[in-house]
Amino acid sequence: MTATATGTATKSMTTWRAVNTALHDILADTPEAFVIGEDITTWGTGGGIYGVTRKLVDAFGRDRVLDTPISEEVLISAVAAAAARGARPILEIMYSDFSLLGFDGIINQAAKSRYMFGGQFDVPLVIRSNGGSGIGKAAQHSQSLETLFAHIPGLEVVLPGTPGDAYGLLRTAVRSDNPTIFLEHKNQYYDKGPVDFEPIPFGQARVAREGDDVTIVATQLMTARALEAAVELEKDGISVEIVDPRTLYPFDMESVHRSVKKTRHLLVAHEAVRDYGWGGEFVAQAVEAAWDDLDAAPARLGAARTPIPYSADLESAVVPQATDIAAAVRKLRS
Repeated sequence: MTATATGTATKSMTTWRAVNTALHDILADTPEAFVIGEDITTWGTGGGIYGVTRKLVDAFGRDRVLDTPISEEVLISAVAAAAARGARPILEIMYSDFSLLGFDGIINQAAKSRYMFGGQFDVPLVIRSNGGSGIGKAAQHSQSLETLFAHIPGLEVVLPGTPGDAYGLLRTAVRSDNPTIFLEHKNQYYDKGPVDFEPIPFGQARVAREGDDVTIVATQLMTARALEAAVELEKDGISVEIVDPRTLYPFDMESVHRSVKKTRHLLVAHEAVRDYGWGGEFVAQAVEAAWDDLDAAPARLGAARTPIPYSADLESAVVPQATDIAAAVRKLRS
């Protein structure tokens, strides 16, 4: 069994390794936790489709690291029941698209049970999965479904965008007494960055870049592309501040308001389809609470209202790129 990494010095590692380390540490110091999912000990190198659960079974055995049949509906309902009985399960769904098969267990059972039974028990469940585009997985394996989850009362929704956030937010997710949807990005598993092995509170945004002229609110791959756009915009004399909410619920509007008060311009960029996306919620709250601090109407940027294509060129045309973010900022400032 591996020793916990919490409290050790900061290390640079990839996102998949950060999640793997978090899972090791959680199983080491949380007896109620177990990891469960399809092919999590047998696929490829023995760590699921992206290697995230690698060597967990070697360290903790098959009583706590469980391979399962392919049935998301059964899996989700089973872990919801286990959580209600006092366990802290971490369920891996291969792709977030597949969670749609078990929506009754997520929405009608896990999210509502504490309310419907008068607080007699909690449902401390974590559903880990991945979303997003960028590696040619096509329409049924590339959706960004975070807005669907964020709309449901009772769920917490986490979108880690760096290795450090992946580690710290997963540690917090397992400690939460609420069902948590933890959505990694499939195109960021091999991104590398510092991890300090400390839990990160939910509802605490990260300022990924400080600036003075426009605020961009973005998550995951869009944060990375916003950072690219900011470098280009700086050549035009436009200073961009980038705020990564990290959790869509609970969300940190105070950090957004502070940034908007400074920059007086707001763009929300997300990979999910723009129409009815979570960006509309952030824009609405900014308008309601910070209207007098805005010099222009806030803008939204998101994916086109179409399934994600398999073709790389078409995928790039559908999902916002760094050039699209830069163009939206220029338009906002014009």
